[in-house]
Amino acid sequence: MTKTAKKGEQKVKISVRELYKIFGDDPQSVLEYAQQGMGKTEMLEEHGHVLALQDINVDMQEGEITVIMGLSGSGKSTLIRHFNRLIDPTAGEIIVDGDDVLAYGEEELRKLRRERMSMVFQKFALLPHRTVLENVGMAQAVRGYRRADFEADANKWLERVGLQGYGGQHPHQLSGGMQQRVGLARALAANSDIMLMDEAFSALDPLIRTDMQDLLLDLQEELSKTVVFISHDLDEALKLADHLVILKDGYIVQQGEPQEILLRPNDDYIVDFISDINRARVLRTRSVMIETTEPAEGVAGDVDADDNLESVIAKSEGDTTKKYRVLQDGEQVGVLDMQTLVRALVPSQASESGMRAAAV
Repeated sequence: MTKTAKKGEQKVKISVRELYKIFGDDPQSVLEYAQQGMGKTEMLEEHGHVLALQDINVDMQEGEITVIMGLSGSGKSTLIRHFNRLIDPTAGEIIVDGDDVLAYGEEELRKLRRERMSMVFQKFALLPHRTVLENVGMAQAVRGYRRADFEADANKWLERVGLQGYGGQHPHQLSGGMQQRVGLARALAANSDIMLMDEAFSALDPLIRTDMQDLLLDLQEELSKTVVFISHDLDEALKLADHLVILKDGYIVQQGEPQEILLRPNDDYIVDFISDINRARVLRTRSVMIETTEPAEGVAGDVDADDNLESVIAKSEGDTTKKYRVLQDGEQVGVLDMQTLVRALVPSQASESGMRAAAV
């Protein structure tokens, strides 16, 4: 994944505008209350309806990983199911490649799900009576292709996810981590521009989960898919996200580049959320450096713009008097001194505006 991709080369792939989702007997009858700011608890107590999503506005860039995260009940899984219209909103717009998917008829919607979006599920969702290869080639089979037509492509993706030679096995013969690799290969074999991943790695053991995250990043570096990834784990979100969206009780608390959120949380909720994060492991030199292309004097060496601060601390051997030239693609983009780095490791407090908002 290229965290420093040039924004001028990107376009908005998915745009969500003023999205509301209310569950209950008559959602339209209470929509106005939600639009006026009534929260989830009030909506349930006063009107017996569940306000799942409230005024969601997000732009997801082509070729980036957008991570939508929050605790249980925050609305993240409900939101992702709107993109391929497994759930229809109570109000709002969902624009994909400039098209309003809410206006799609049955045939257009079928094509969206089969060809333009693929999905990786938390529970793998493999067909137990089909072989691994048949599971991977399922999208092509649904489109009418014979096994002979998709077998080579399916085997290619199995090899890419580290399962070469397992095509003849059945899902029950594989471990959980291997089954999730099959799910990822199936999504890749569908050759869709957009991948929806709903807590895809949360059922895996920690070490296998880390391996799957690394695999996704390696594949993304090459394929540049538009990925929407749902997670309740902040470490995972910070590792994967180009754009991070944090939900609470169905509304967006903060969204943006993960480094920016970590350095400048705008709400007490976010401050609490990030309080236990190892900032040295997550923060990058590009986020705390002084931007300059002027020749740097007295530097102790060079560091990369995407190096984490932990690696710079190790390089400096803890000497806070040192400073480093920061390079990106071999060119100087800034200077980082160790005292600035140390200050960045002190957790930020919520901004005054965020504090006031939390107190209301």
